[in-house]
Amino acid sequence: MSVLEKELEVSDLNFDFNKKDAVTELTKEFGQQFSISKSVREQHTDTTTIHTSKLPDGVVFAENEIDVKKSVEICQKYKCPIIPFGVGSSLEGHVNALYGGISIDLNNMDKILYVSPEDGYAVVQPGVTREQLNVYLRDTGLFFPIDPGANASLGGMASTNASGTNAVRYGTMKDNVISLKCVMPNGKIIKTSNKAKKSSAGYDLTRLIVGSEGTLGIITEITIKLYGIPEVIAGGRVTFPSIKDATEAVIMVIQAGIPVARIELLDQEQVKACNNYSKLNLPEEPLLLLEFHGSESSVKEQSEFFSEIVADFGGNNFESTSNNEERNKLWKARHDAYYATKSCKPDLEYIATDVCVPISRLSECIEKTQNDLKKYNLFGHIVGHVGDGNFHVQLMVDPKNENEIKNLNKFLDNLSKRAILLDGTCTGEHGIGQGKKQYLVEELGGSVDFMKNIKKALDPFNIMNPGKIF
Repeated sequence: MSVLEKELEVSDLNFDFNKKDAVTELTKEFGQQFSISKSVREQHTDTTTIHTSKLPDGVVFAENEIDVKKSVEICQKYKCPIIPFGVGSSLEGHVNALYGGISIDLNNMDKILYVSPEDGYAVVQPGVTREQLNVYLRDTGLFFPIDPGANASLGGMASTNASGTNAVRYGTMKDNVISLKCVMPNGKIIKTSNKAKKSSAGYDLTRLIVGSEGTLGIITEITIKLYGIPEVIAGGRVTFPSIKDATEAVIMVIQAGIPVARIELLDQEQVKACNNYSKLNLPEEPLLLLEFHGSESSVKEQSEFFSEIVADFGGNNFESTSNNEERNKLWKARHDAYYATKSCKPDLEYIATDVCVPISRLSECIEKTQNDLKKYNLFGHIVGHVGDGNFHVQLMVDPKNENEIKNLNKFLDNLSKRAILLDGTCTGEHGIGQGKKQYLVEELGGSVDFMKNIKKALDPFNIMNPGKIF
């Protein structure tokens, strides 16, 4: 059986789910807030990956924490699966209803409850999106830096431990979530911690829930860190003769302690696609895009130091600007990378995957991945958050072409196993979901058994997003 077939296969475990009675009671409880319409159910399954869509049996549109609690209690009563749903932008089948059940839509829980500028945090509901929060914060001098690309909900971002382009300086969601409120599988509401920025009190339940992909509970409130908007933000770009030159320059920049906020890599083929799609005129060589945050003098110093370092590795055509409009133009290639790739093969299906390795092994991993694209005759581009060793492969494939799917499976298998062999991970930020379950044991070994024990202790009937992670 192929890797992709395994990803699409529903487990043969015999769960005793009673979905019909759950649907009946939820209909009585929520009225118009509950829908069994096929079109609504189709909107609440996975639409951003190549995984086969599996529809839930119904959708609850939760308005508040009590709605979530009631929904979970009813589903727990009938041992009915629950799939938390944000904006549906995840990439590994996280919201796919593998066993049917009830999708709990949290988009209407979109209130920003409290902002404390003095303490540098905000309390939000899970349906708040990152763009919505930053628009709200605009007059406070603060911002929330985690940017996974899509305008994802903060609840979904916490559930998958999202990161993105700013992670090299500001970290990932696990570094920026202070506290959570969650509805657990038995319907109880818990608070994982208070709002102090550090604590030695008990188990770190916050970090346990962050990244658990909806398998341990449903997040209903998030306290997140905020940061001061930098006085100056400067963008830059530079090209290199090879991927190896680019990644070695990144390693030296990190070792030199330059506090770069973003360092993004586009391979040669991605640059070609962006030139065609975005009407750019970039040299068709591996490209680094970067961003500096700080005072005017510190940003100037960082930019100059950076240019000196990259010159030693063959860096050419270095440009840098703090003008907002010009900076956006510099970054246009990265912002349009997804659309540029899709435009190359509009009749095919898009699939994205990611891995993360120590940056000392990054060029090796990328070069071998490029060789595999050629070996298996696959169309794909590479973009990466290279400051922390994370890169993505954007592929366009024909699901009806059996030979191409067979080659895709081999490629995906090689990529994840290669990252693990290089002491990295099969996913830096997409998550395990249903798509990478087979690599979790290979990566973490016996640790997975302890994860399963935690899952069983908190969710003995396995109703919380079953079929994901394990």
